[in-house]
Amino acid sequence: MDVTLFSSEFAETWWISLQQFMQQGGQILWWLAVVVLFSWLLVAERLLYLVFTYPKQKQRWLAMWYAREDQTSWYAHAIRSGWLSEAHLALSQNLNVIKVLVAICPMLGLLGTVTGMISVFDVMANQGSSQPKLMASGISLATLPTMAGMVAALAGMFIHARLAKACKMREQKLEKLMRSQR
Repeated sequence: MDVTLFSSEFAETWWISLQQFMQQGGQILWWLAVVVLFSWLLVAERLLYLVFTYPKQKQRWLAMWYAREDQTSWYAHAIRSGWLSEAHLALSQNLNVIKVLVAICPMLGLLGTVTGMISVFDVMANQGSSQPKLMASGISLATLPTMAGMVAALAGMFIHARLAKACKMREQKLEKLMRSQR
């Protein structure tokens, strides 16, 4: 039995499963998916920056610093502080946006809970509470977005903390390298 990860049958089955999950969770899950997708695109951008762009910028800053004749005057320290501030801004770019998007995820999940419970109460008001099958879709609308929002928030909190720590470490290392004399 040959199972390949990117077969068309696998992709079709995966897409159908995703659609069913999203349909069970309601419209809020689609909003949550957009927020999560946007946050992960920003995370990917930060990772690409840290791996490819930052090392080149770091070398440029260090080369300019080591090329200076004077590294001890007030003017030299002001220039170094400016470069370190530039590095801080470049390293921390989009981290706050990622943090806000992560904080939005559980709120969207709770919004899904409220809308699901409203639909459950609506069914109960119209049909009575004697038909549990009619209430099941509303309960699904109430629980799936909450679970998805919490999972997205947990993953987002973890990756944000790791990215923030990696950026802070790079910033401290650059500052240490610029404090040392040639």
